[in-house]
Amino acid sequence: MTSAAEERVWSRLPDGARAALAGLAGTDLQTLLLAIARDRAAAVRPADLMRRWREDRFVRTAGTDPRALAAVEARIWRLLPAGFEGVELSPVVPLGTCSAVSPGSQNRVVSTMRGTEVLSDATNALAIEAAHRRRRQPVGGEVHLAACHRQLRAQDFGAGMSAHFRLFTLVSSARDTGSGRTQARLLARHLGFWQEVLAELAPGAGARLQYTVMGNPAVGDRLDDTVLPRLAGSPVPVVADPGRERGRGYYTDAALRIAAGDLEFGDGGFTTWTAQLMGDAKERCLTSCLATERLTALAGPQ
Repeated sequence: MTSAAEERVWSRLPDGARAALAGLAGTDLQTLLLAIARDRAAAVRPADLMRRWREDRFVRTAGTDPRALAAVEARIWRLLPAGFEGVELSPVVPLGTCSAVSPGSQNRVVSTMRGTEVLSDATNALAIEAAHRRRRQPVGGEVHLAACHRQLRAQDFGAGMSAHFRLFTLVSSARDTGSGRTQARLLARHLGFWQEVLAELAPGAGARLQYTVMGNPAVGDRLDDTVLPRLAGSPVPVVADPGRERGRGYYTDAALRIAAGDLEFGDGGFTTWTAQLMGDAKERCLTSCLATERLTALAGPQ
């Protein structure tokens, strides 16, 4: 679909320009765009930088004290259970990292001129890394990855909201063994970890984990007879959220939410990402994340 803004731009270019650009090889298009960027950068003056620094939401600094944020994130890393491997992600990922495997729009991503995009969702990047590692494992293997990274998103979240924020993310991938057993094992890992994080960093805040079964009764059965009994006894309850509609079509099997009071600061669920990346419909992928800046504000002085 072409937007009105795109049509306006194309109408100002010579006839045939669109077809000519579309027909360029990837490296030739990159060369052209880099030359345009170089010419435009040559016209930038210090006053322009100051104006953009004030006005451009993409480049504004974060409002969180980095010392408090680092202290919270260090405590989360210390709680990460054995079996999860930490990954330090690149600031950029391949172009289409989100839109190629999920229904998100590329317009919500900051694309670059070199066939990459600025990382906007670390769970997508970790899913690619998980699929890469899974391909080198036996069929019955599994991968559990964690990362803490700043994400940049192009959509406008509204007044007072930053275009970039830090997330602590988990991605697990393993092959389905039937009857919801694989999903239950992965859910227990993720939910148990977030219980520990919230119990230590936000005691007394009314934190809770919510889950929603999405079209897979076997997963609901395993939650009832396997996952929930295993997680019972924590001061952070795991409760059903059967009315949730957000994320249907994005998540499969089950979704989860991390909240305290009226504040939501985490989300997740099963996706088809590693199944698509590996070409194996039996592969199951669970993602979850927590906004560390929100948790830092909730946790108070460290």
